[in-house]
Amino acid sequence: MTNEFVLEAINREFPDAVIASSEPFGFLTIEVKKEELKKIIHHLKESSLRFIFLTDICGIHYPEDKEKEIGIIYHLHNLEDNIRIRIKSFFSRENAEVETITDLYSGANWMERETFDFYGIKFKGHPDLRVIVNSEDLGYHPLLKEYALEDGTRTDKNDTMFGR
Repeated sequence: MTNEFVLEAINREFPDAVIASSEPFGFLTIEVKKEELKKIIHHLKESSLRFIFLTDICGIHYPEDKEKEIGIIYHLHNLEDNIRIRIKSFFSRENAEVETITDLYSGANWMERETFDFYGIKFKGHPDLRVIVNSEDLGYHPLLKEYALEDGTRTDKNDTMFGR
């Protein structure tokens, strides 16, 4: 099985779902429409493609692009043929909600909770969506790029010592 075969199979089953595809370092990466995300993941697992292992779920934040500000990334693995796929979907911050895949992969439970905790992405239908790392009263999602990396009011450091 090859990346080309997997991409053709997805395009055949979901003709209008794939927005973009690439193969950085031989790793098939596709960007799909949010509405088709769960259907594609279900197909990848239950069809003859056999992507039965969910490696990771994570979020991403691009604050400069308001239409595609928040993204979700899934990494799936076909253990028999040793092929991996990365699936991305992007949406606005106001629309940061996708369907849960805990009914497909039980390991998605804590991964989705972590993604919610750090990025604020909600998972419709999740059995217990609450924070797991941060305190419940934190009031923000720490991996969103909303704050400056450094305190601009600090006077106790010399930037030339840091190569700036």
